[in-house]
Amino acid sequence: MKKANIGITEKNTDAVALELSKLLADEFLLYTKTRNAHWNVTGDNFHANHIFFENQYKQLDEIVDSVAERMRKIGHFAPATMRSYLELAHLTEYSERTNDGLGYMKDLLEDHESIIEFLRGNITPFAEKFKDYGTSDFITGLMETHEEMAWMIRSYFR
Repeated sequence: MKKANIGITEKNTDAVALELSKLLADEFLLYTKTRNAHWNVTGDNFHANHIFFENQYKQLDEIVDSVAERMRKIGHFAPATMRSYLELAHLTEYSERTNDGLGYMKDLLEDHESIIEFLRGNITPFAEKFKDYGTSDFITGLMETHEEMAWMIRSYFR
């Protein structure tokens, strides 16, 4: 495959791709955990929670795809195995919680907030250190999406 000649050094795209690999792993884990919530939620608000989690996992499915495609745009392959995701991810695969809506939401909210912090911490380095303004802009948009998703979850708590 021909290397991407996009005005960013190979060393810099390597560094950005490594961080995007970590992000992809976290996004895929969060997608999977949200699917789990959709499938296994119980309680009085089952139907509303079931639909809420479905909407969230559909958004996350699009995010997962967009992160992998961003990696391809800068000339790298995206990791695509559960093993690699578990090795790269900052998030944990499972936490102890109840299967009611709020139990899942607490867990998922923490994950969204963790991803927001990761994204926020990479915006400036991607632009300034690695000269990849496109990926910096891309993750700024992802951060805003996760902020909205977290807000929606946070609104369930009093």
